[in-house]
Amino acid sequence: MDKSTNDLAAFLRARRDLVRPEQAGIPDDGARRVPGLRREEVAMLAGISADYYLRLERGRDRNPSTQVLESIARVLDLDDDHFAHLLTLVAEVPRQRRRRPRKQTPPPGALKLLDSLAQPAYIENRYFDVLASNTLAQAIDPRLAVGGNQLRDLFLDPAGQALYPDWASATECLVANLRQTVGNDVDDPRFIELTGELTLASPRFRQLWARHEVRGQTGGVMRFDHPQVGELTLNRERMSIAGANGLMLVVFHPDAASSDAEKLAMLASAALPSTAALHEIWKHA
Repeated sequence: MDKSTNDLAAFLRARRDLVRPEQAGIPDDGARRVPGLRREEVAMLAGISADYYLRLERGRDRNPSTQVLESIARVLDLDDDHFAHLLTLVAEVPRQRRRRPRKQTPPPGALKLLDSLAQPAYIENRYFDVLASNTLAQAIDPRLAVGGNQLRDLFLDPAGQALYPDWASATECLVANLRQTVGNDVDDPRFIELTGELTLASPRFRQLWARHEVRGQTGGVMRFDHPQVGELTLNRERMSIAGANGLMLVVFHPDAASSDAEKLAMLASAALPSTAALHEIWKHA
C-alpha cells in the first residue's frame, strides 16, 4: 500500500469520527464504540455497499467515481476545501524522484515592495518559513525574522504562544492550511521533516494533524498580547506573489484612527534605526 493510499484511508477515518450520529439523522443508542459514524452507516447514507466503503477506507480501491465521492462528502459534511483535498487523494498524480528543494528566494520586485511598505509585512512559503520580513513585522513578533518557521514557533515556543491570545484557533488555521497547500504532495522532503518534528514534539500538533482538517487562509483579524503596547488587534491580508511558486506576502494593518493604529505607530517609532545608524546607511548607499 503506497503512502497516498494510506492518506486516503486516514482522511476518511478521521472525518468519519468527527460526524456525530445526530448530525446525520441517526439516533444515538448510547452503545457506540466509535466517536462518530460507523462505516456501515456512512455506506448506507451515501447509497453504496458497506463492502465497497470498507475497501475505500482500507485503501483497497483507488478509483471511486466522482458521484461516489460526492455522496461520501455529503455524509461526512465536507466543505469545498475538504472535498477538493479528497479529490487530490484519489487522483492519479505521476510520482517523480524527489530531491531536497533548493532554498526559495522571493522575487526582487516582491522584496522591493516589502521594503517600501509602512505596515508590518513578511513573505512566507507554503511551510510557513519566513523568507523575508520588514523591521515592523519583527517589532510585533521577533520570531518573524528570516529563517524562522511559524509552525515551530506556535507549537514549540512558549514565548511565541504567549503572544497570541487566540493561540488555539491560530494553530488550527495553520495546520488546516498546511494540509491544503501540500495536498497529496506528501513525499516532499521538507514536509516530511517538518511534520515529523512537530508530531514528535507537540501533542497539540498531533491532535490537530489527526483531524485532517483542510482550510485555506484568507484575510482575517489577528490579536496580539504585546509586551510593549499590550493588546493589539490588526487586520491581516495574505496575498499570492505572482510567479513565485506558492510564496505569499502577509501584511498587517490597523483600522484607521483606532487605538491599535496609535500602538502600531509607537512600535514603528521605537523600531526606527537611530540617526547614527541612518547616517551609516546613507553613507554606504
